[in-house]
Amino acid sequence: MAARENHMNRWPRQLILATGISLMLWAGAQMLSAQQVAPSSQFEAFLQAGEFAPARSLIDRTADRLERDRLLVKLAVAQASVGSSAASMNSLNSIRSDRVRGQAVDEIATNRGGAAMADFDSLIELITTTIAPDDWEEVGGAGTIQEFRGGVYVDPAGVLRKLQTNHPSLLANIRAAGLQRRETASLTENDVQRISVLRKVSLNRLEKQIQLRWLQGQQPTSAMRYLAGIYEVQYLLVYPETGDIVIAGPAGPWQTSVEGRTVNADSGKPVLQLDDFVVLLRNAYQEQSRFGCSINPRQQQLAVTQAYLKKTKGQTIKASQREKWLAGLRDALGKQDVVVYGVDPGTRVARVLVEADYHMKLVGMGLEPGTPGVSSYLANIPETATATPMSVLRWWFTLNYQAVETTPQRNAFQLKGSGVKVLSENELLTQQGRRVQTGKADLLTQQFSQSFTEHFADLTVKYPVYAELRNIFDLALVAALVRQEDLGQQVDWAASHFRDGSKYRVRLSVAPVAVESVINHRLLRGKQIVAGVSGGVSVDASSLVKPSAIQTSDYGLMKVARKDSVPEKLGHYRWWWD
Repeated sequence: MAARENHMNRWPRQLILATGISLMLWAGAQMLSAQQVAPSSQFEAFLQAGEFAPARSLIDRTADRLERDRLLVKLAVAQASVGSSAASMNSLNSIRSDRVRGQAVDEIATNRGGAAMADFDSLIELITTTIAPDDWEEVGGAGTIQEFRGGVYVDPAGVLRKLQTNHPSLLANIRAAGLQRRETASLTENDVQRISVLRKVSLNRLEKQIQLRWLQGQQPTSAMRYLAGIYEVQYLLVYPETGDIVIAGPAGPWQTSVEGRTVNADSGKPVLQLDDFVVLLRNAYQEQSRFGCSINPRQQQLAVTQAYLKKTKGQTIKASQREKWLAGLRDALGKQDVVVYGVDPGTRVARVLVEADYHMKLVGMGLEPGTPGVSSYLANIPETATATPMSVLRWWFTLNYQAVETTPQRNAFQLKGSGVKVLSENELLTQQGRRVQTGKADLLTQQFSQSFTEHFADLTVKYPVYAELRNIFDLALVAALVRQEDLGQQVDWAASHFRDGSKYRVRLSVAPVAVESVINHRLLRGKQIVAGVSGGVSVDASSLVKPSAIQTSDYGLMKVARKDSVPEKLGHYRWWWD
C-alpha cells in the first residue's frame, strides 16, 4: 500500500492537474447539456404551478427569437387564464411576430368568449331614442348624427350633398376648437400633440398596441386614429435590425375644423388617418389593387335632356325666364350615379374620393370659385365661339408622382411629386343619351384640367378636401410599397390584425350612391352654351412601385432622415417618437 502511494506520488504534478481539469470540463459539459434540456420541462412546471415570474426569467434567457415568441404565447395564455390581465398584456407585448401574437390573442379571446368591440350603430340608436327622440332626421326632425363628416354629407337616401356652413351650431364648434387649441399650448414635452418637424410612427408597433387594446375591448385612442398627428407623408423607413416599418412626416396638435375635418391646428392641413391606411393596405393585397370612383350621368336622363334642348332650340329666352329654363334643364338631367370600386363604398376613403371629384366638377363648371389661375370651362370660352350642342366633359383625378426614390439598401423611400393631377376627355352625346368616348380632349377641356393640376397646392389650401385626397394617394403608395417590396417580410410583420376585418373594424357611414348633376350654361351672343360633366377618381399605384420604376438615390435628406430616426430604447408600449 505504501509502495503504491509512493508510486503515485512520483506522477508529475502537471499530469494530476491536467487530469483534474479534464474531469471538471467533462462534468461541466454534462451540466450544460442538462441545462439545455431542462428549461422546457422547468418552464412547463412553472406554468403548472402558477410561478410566472421564474417562467418569464427562463424566457428572457432564451436566445432564439422564434422559441422566445412561442414560450411567450404559452405564458400569456396561462396568465390570462388566471385573471392576470396586466401580466398577460405585458407578455403579449413582448412577442415580436404579429402572426404569433395574433394566435395568442385569438386563443385568449376564445377562452373568455371573444373581445368586446364598440358598436357605433347601437350607440347612435341609444342616443337618438333617449335624447329628444322626436327631433332626429329619421323621424322628420332636423337633428342628424353620424360618426364623421367632411365638407359634404350623405342623406338617408344615399345622395351626396354639400354641407351648409352657416348653421348656428357651427359657432359652438368654432369656439370649442379655439378652446382645444389653447389647452394644447400647456401640454408637456412628452405629449403626442406637440409640434414636430419629423414625427415617426412605427406601423407594426402601432398595430400591436391596437391589437392589445382590442383584446381588452378598447377602441384605438385618438392619437392612434390620427397617426400621432402627422399631416404629410415624407418618408417610408425600414429597420430590419429593430423590426420596424416607419412613416415619417411633420406633425402637431389636431382639432376639428368648421367642416368637421380633423386638421392640424396650426396649418389647417388634414391629418393622416389610420382607417384610411388600413383600407388602402387591404386594397394593396388584393389581386386587383386598383380603386376609385366614377360619377356617371344616366343615359335615359341624357336622352330626356337632349329632347328638352331640342324642344327649346331657337327660342328666345328672356332674362326673366332664364331661371325657369335652367330649372327645367336640371330636372331633365336629374341625378347622376356614384360608383365606387376597389374599396368599401361606406369607408372614409370612398367618401373623400367622391367629395373631391364632385367638388372639382363644381369648380370646372363655375359653380364654385377656383383660385388665381384656375377658371371654369365656361368662363374660358371666347366671345367669338359658336354655340354647339350640349357638351359632356369628362375630368378625373389620378396619381401625379414624378418617382419613388430609395436608398441602395432599399431601406428608405421618398415620394416625389405633387401627388394629384386631373386628366380630361370630351365625349360625344347621341340623341339616345349614349356617351361615346373619344379618347381626346379639346383645348378648353385640357386648359381647365392642366390649370387645376398646376395650381393644386393652392387649391388644397382653399379647399381641404383636396389635401385629404393627396393624403389618401400618399397612403395608397405607401401600402403599395409595403406589398411590392415585401417590407413586412424584412421585419416579420404580416399586418394580420389590420388586414382582418373582423378584428380591426374600419368605421363606416352611409355610402353615397347618387349626386345632383353638375351642369351649367353661358349666354353667348344671345345663345345658350350648355355643358355637363362626368368623371371620377382612378388610382393604380402598380406602375410606380415596380422595381424598375423606383429610382435609387444615395444622397440627400432621405438617407439622413433614416439615420436620425432609428427607434432606439423605446418603451414596450411606445409606437411613435420624434
